[in-house]
Amino acid sequence: MKRRTLDVVFSIAGVLFAALLLILGLVLQNQANFAKNYVTDQLSAQKIVFTPVDKLTDEEKQANCLVVYAGENLTTGKQAECYANSYIALHLSETNNGKTYAETSNDSRAAAAAAKTAATNGAANAAELDTAAKALDAKVQTLFRGETLRGLLLTSYGFSVFGERAQQAAWVAFAAALVLFIASIAGFIHAFTTPKEKVVLGAGAPENDDKA
Repeated sequence: MKRRTLDVVFSIAGVLFAALLLILGLVLQNQANFAKNYVTDQLSAQKIVFTPVDKLTDEEKQANCLVVYAGENLTTGKQAECYANSYIALHLSETNNGKTYAETSNDSRAAAAAAKTAATNGAANAAELDTAAKALDAKVQTLFRGETLRGLLLTSYGFSVFGERAQQAAWVAFAAALVLFIASIAGFIHAFTTPKEKVVLGAGAPENDDKA
């Protein structure tokens, strides 16, 4: 095969592969932009603002991200993760001695049943049990709302991570496409600066003359 033909074939293949990588990069970039814009729009709609530094409690200040984002509007995935894990989770743990919504809900139902039984039987502590049951029910509502919001924020964070990974993959695709394109151009240049008669990988390839 002639060397020029081989260079041209490889160069054309390189250009085609570079084009495919470019298209892949554009698709990934589009997905990354969509994820970023979607997360920003959804979080901005919540109108959540981080507590200013001077109003943070000593316990809240132990979370470095709450200090870093203090006073800012919550609009990014990283901020959502911080608010969910360092702010909401902290206050939810204080609601019912660290118990979750599911655990508190079970306690609330048991307390309500006990209060109802006491009221039916005319027990002396019926009013006290009813008050305790209502207090637990209020904690159930607080935990439900808090854990729901926390879950939504963490979902947004997860979505933003996928967007970041798509962005990184897009950069890799663009870089690889650029390298292949440059290599293909170099191949074309080499092809048309190589003598037409030069062959490789064939019977017509020049042989070295051994002379004594």
